[in-house]
Amino acid sequence: MSDLDLAYASATKLAGMIRDRQLSSVEAVGNALARIDEVNQALNCFCFIYGEEALTLARAADRRLARGAPDGPLHGVPIAIKDFTPMKGKRTTQGSLILEHWVPDKDPIIVARLRAAGAIVIGKTTTPEFAHSGFTESALWGLTRNPWDLSRTPGGSSGGSAAAVSAGCVPIAEGTDMGGSVRIPAAYCGLVGLKPSLGRIPMDIIPSVFDNISHFGPLARTVGDAALFLEVTHGPDERDIMSNPCRIDNFSDVAKGVEGLRIAFSPDLGYYAIEPDIAEKTRDACAMLRDLGATVEEVELGWTRELSDAWFDIWRVYLAAWAGQYLDEWRDKMAPDLVGLIDAGLELDAVSLRRLEILRTKQWHGLCDLFERYDALVCPTITRVAPPHDATDSDFDYEDDQGRYIALELTLVFNLVGHCPAISVPSGITPSGLPAALQIVGRRFDDVTVLRIAAALEQAVGWPGWRPPQATGQVAGQVAGQVAG
Repeated sequence: MSDLDLAYASATKLAGMIRDRQLSSVEAVGNALARIDEVNQALNCFCFIYGEEALTLARAADRRLARGAPDGPLHGVPIAIKDFTPMKGKRTTQGSLILEHWVPDKDPIIVARLRAAGAIVIGKTTTPEFAHSGFTESALWGLTRNPWDLSRTPGGSSGGSAAAVSAGCVPIAEGTDMGGSVRIPAAYCGLVGLKPSLGRIPMDIIPSVFDNISHFGPLARTVGDAALFLEVTHGPDERDIMSNPCRIDNFSDVAKGVEGLRIAFSPDLGYYAIEPDIAEKTRDACAMLRDLGATVEEVELGWTRELSDAWFDIWRVYLAAWAGQYLDEWRDKMAPDLVGLIDAGLELDAVSLRRLEILRTKQWHGLCDLFERYDALVCPTITRVAPPHDATDSDFDYEDDQGRYIALELTLVFNLVGHCPAISVPSGITPSGLPAALQIVGRRFDDVTVLRIAAALEQAVGWPGWRPPQATGQVAGQVAGQVAG
């Protein structure tokens, strides 16, 4: 039986307890493994668990600490890595039968930096095939469930990471975000999910280092842990030509509060249909920011659905260029919706793709004007609470009779201008008992301000004390009952 108080402790707290000899790394890792054993059969958040190896690393970490030689800020702390991200000597399937037996021969920069900071990777988390979906399910690993409601999705594509953190398996899990794949699962699971500015964390795991929508980011229960993750992983590396050459030197400003900040608020980015419960919690969060001393003003952005359509065209081409090579041999064994995206990407001509840059430029110039007047922009992260796990992405891509866009998220438009940092934080619990979430977007490379606003809201909303309404020993029974029902 795991210790739930320990399971839901932050990485920052665990690291401090280990440094102060109040807790051993073996105890921290052992408790995480016990928690995984309790919930993973029901949630399916981990596809690989490195139990004995993690305990061996924990024992070595305890010996180094005893000699007065801790590794770094995450010394002895258990974490998880998304199965999209390669790890040296570890099977990395990216949720696909095609890569079922792939074993990379080196660690990417982010994994190497997390290890250097002392973190102990205890497993890899589930993702949909090639991280293509907002729902975490694959032919290889099956369905992943949301700890808040086992009939619902944890989101995607970092859904396994979100479910693992939300269920108390690890305090931090790594994710990737090309259209919201960190922020969407964070929103559905009541977590903090950060998409840093483009290039903050070198991206060296995709086929092209010239891609400009892709980001690594943390899923965590506290803003402090998200900031710590960024602190130990950010910084330039020549292997990513787009990595930012400047390091962040003002992480201490995260704790400064929001008094005096000017924040723009858009309830719907101009064209999304937002469910009433989400809209209410978003306005509640804005009221909290005003109470904390910020100026929050509603703005009109003038955006339309063409931005979302542009992202989808870019995404289709990206998938076609990367995974189109597998179609001849693997089409019948690939996710049908992934095949559809690839086929559509193969049909898009080069001139049409380049014209999307004109639209992105217009969006960027609008944000430049906005950020001359405001320190940040806030909006909902999601349009509705986590949908049922048997829904699909294609169920949410149309306009209602008022011309409002029916979609799941408001995230992907901020990958079109990926230099802007964006963080999702919980904004409250809806009457359905499920989390709502607020997205905070900042000026390019001003990651600290979005963390600063998030940290102030954390104090007001109090989400670090949240736990999904299930306890050890009940999860499997809930799954059995819901599936039977």
